[in-house]
Amino acid sequence: MAVPFDERADLIWFDGKLIPTAESKISVLTHGLHYASCVFEGERAYGGVVFESTKHSERLKNSAKILDFEIPYSVAEIDAAKRLVLEKNNQKDAYVRPIAWRGSEQLGVSAQNNKIHLAIATWEWPSYFDPAQRLKGIRLDFSEYRRPDPRTAPCLAKAAGLYMICTISKHRAERKGYADAMMLDWQGRVAECTGANIFFVREGKIHTPIADCFLDGITRRTVIELARRRGLELIERRIMPDELTGFSECFITGSAAEVTPVSEIAHWRFTPGAITKQLADDYTAEVQPKGKAAAA
Repeated sequence: MAVPFDERADLIWFDGKLIPTAESKISVLTHGLHYASCVFEGERAYGGVVFESTKHSERLKNSAKILDFEIPYSVAEIDAAKRLVLEKNNQKDAYVRPIAWRGSEQLGVSAQNNKIHLAIATWEWPSYFDPAQRLKGIRLDFSEYRRPDPRTAPCLAKAAGLYMICTISKHRAERKGYADAMMLDWQGRVAECTGANIFFVREGKIHTPIADCFLDGITRRTVIELARRRGLELIERRIMPDELTGFSECFITGSAAEVTPVSEIAHWRFTPGAITKQLADDYTAEVQPKGKAAAA
């Protein structure tokens, strides 16, 4: 049986200090818990090096600003803290989770004087999806919830509150035997999955939704760059659900998912093909520490 996360025998960086994970406690009256004033990142370390660490730290700081608070550490300090936790936990291939939130000094909608906390945890994590199923392509359900209008929520922040509908949708999908769910936006256009961006292939061209009401993932941007290096045409545009019939391949991207082929979305079917495999291989090579990749 897996050890619960709060009982792991490793260390967490908490407000500038390394402490045992079991001792990393916060108050139940924390504003971040009651009012979702909390932002986070999901990152991966390969060979002990966090892929695109600085971009993640910059996005964490920006997400906090969107939620109207300032993380009291610089990007360089956050990058250094991530390296320290990985080193002290002796983890090479791991998931990295920085999280920042408003504390418990004041509990109410307004909490402008609350202390801002920052913690960084790391843990070893294999493939997000079952390895055998992943090669065949995962199955996605069709989510009932939609990504909100940017005028109604801070959509471009990686904020904890925005994942409420993702958890509900993923749970419903898993209970029906799917690996995840695809979400539409508030206007009924294809958006993303519960924790990953989505791409489609038709006649050698790659299509992906415009990321203006959901997160423009760092993995998403990496894969777009990899596709262009290959000379593949990549089109960012509005995609309606009834277009899915015309696509031959589909894959999702994210720090956790990496590049994962999709074989099914509700009643639509796809065949993991050459473009998906090429980009998955290219991404695997891209995330390796440069010295390690050169020696391979």
